[in-house]
Amino acid sequence: MHIHSFPGARRAGLRLPGWASLGIALALLLMSVSTAFAHGVAEGDKGYIQEISGVHILPFIYLGAKHMVTGYDHLLFLFGVIFFLYKLRHIGLYVSLFAIGHSTTLLLGVYIGTSVSSYLIDAIIGLSVVYKALDNVGAFQRWFGVQPNTKAATLVFGFFHGFGLATKIQEYEIASDGLIPNLLAFNVGVEIGQLLALGAILILMGYWRRSPSFLRHAYTANVAMMCAGFMLIGYQLTGYFVA
Repeated sequence: MHIHSFPGARRAGLRLPGWASLGIALALLLMSVSTAFAHGVAEGDKGYIQEISGVHILPFIYLGAKHMVTGYDHLLFLFGVIFFLYKLRHIGLYVSLFAIGHSTTLLLGVYIGTSVSSYLIDAIIGLSVVYKALDNVGAFQRWFGVQPNTKAATLVFGFFHGFGLATKIQEYEIASDGLIPNLLAFNVGVEIGQLLALGAILILMGYWRRSPSFLRHAYTANVAMMCAGFMLIGYQLTGYFVA
């Protein structure tokens, strides 16, 4: 399946109204700025988790869903993944690959206590956003004459997104008593949050795709998404070297 319908449309000629281009760019760039704060563990949540022990299924489902819904970098990547996917079975396949990837490394990362810097992991997550934006505009085909395996890339970047989730959940300092059930509940919450966010994105994308402005603005939206990814990379690498 070839999902990149945009390059052909782009050759037909794109004329972007200045206000529309600026609006899309600002919206996505503001999302990227929010990313810098989206993954911090709220003090109230952290305090609650540190005070409890044993199995607490519902609180961890809530925390997982909350984390995913406010995880703008994860949502940006998903936005890029489904940008040119129109059939539900294709969307389901790619989202499932992403879910398998991040679920695996989330559970393993917390269970074995990974010590990878969260700054470096989040920088790679930013790179995944840049990659997907470039892929959507057909950059790899034009620059290198090859098309990366989009399914494999979605799975691999899913692994890194899962490590990102693992580094953050470790900040909760979860008690070892009931760790496995609580981790599974957190992961269920992440999937629920992902489905809720994906549903909202698909509804908005459905309206947008039916309008004539979709192909006119698609290139600008992906460039703005790429800039958001670069901003996230820069922010995280700065944090890594400063910290």
